[in-house]
Amino acid sequence: METQQRKSWKRKMHEIIYEADTPHGKLFDVILLVLILASIVLVMLESVSTLDAKYHDIFYAGEWIITLFFTFEYFARIVSVNKPRKYIFSFYGIIDFLSTIPLYLSFFIVGSHALLTVRALRLLRIFRILKVTRYIGESNKLTKALVDSKTKISVFLFTVLIICIISGTAMYLVEGEESGFRNIPVSIYWCIVTLTTVGYGDIAPITPLGQFLASIIMIMGYGIIAVPTGIVSAEYTKSALKDTPDKRIHTNTQSCSNCNHSTHDDDANFCDNCGYPLHDD
Repeated sequence: METQQRKSWKRKMHEIIYEADTPHGKLFDVILLVLILASIVLVMLESVSTLDAKYHDIFYAGEWIITLFFTFEYFARIVSVNKPRKYIFSFYGIIDFLSTIPLYLSFFIVGSHALLTVRALRLLRIFRILKVTRYIGESNKLTKALVDSKTKISVFLFTVLIICIISGTAMYLVEGEESGFRNIPVSIYWCIVTLTTVGYGDIAPITPLGQFLASIIMIMGYGIIAVPTGIVSAEYTKSALKDTPDKRIHTNTQSCSNCNHSTHDDDANFCDNCGYPLHDD
């Protein structure tokens, strides 16, 4: 009887922390989202010396409250799964640990105060919270579009790299060291900055031929910037047109408490990875 109650309690905790199908799960995700954003705001405000000098105690107390909540959440995630190592050494498990530990380290390691900025890693946890049903379908479509576009984008980036190498080498030969183009790597750096329309202005051509070549690279940059967006948009549209019942993007947020697998069909009752039940009987 006690074992059954423990399993029920453990499953309930897992449902609240890892999933977003229930009101309690959604509420937990909203609270987590608010605390993550509050933590990031505190990190930014603490970096402003005038504000930190005036409100340091308030910032410090607020960070402790948030850190204690995340500490409780971290251990609760470990306790609520059957295989804690799966979570501890997962991507989000490592992010959770790294974003929670700095405040504790400041008590034991001298000079570790700078590590407190690692708390900004908590912002990555928002991607986990977006498992909420209304968002997961669209995020999965975008992810699929990016994955389907990776070959085309890789070829495109390789082509851009070749253009930068050729153009940078040409600018080195045209302008020379007296114009600031000290070597070919520096010239390639200038070409990348120019092609992406960033334009730091630390290096600039001074000869007519160099300025003409720079003008061509600048105009080319406007067209190049639009290419990746077009590739991903085309794949996204193609995915939407093929969104049939058999190929639809699933919005199930159920997470397996045994192996931590979280990608399941909408009507799944058992884990696609290990076969463990997703629901209480």
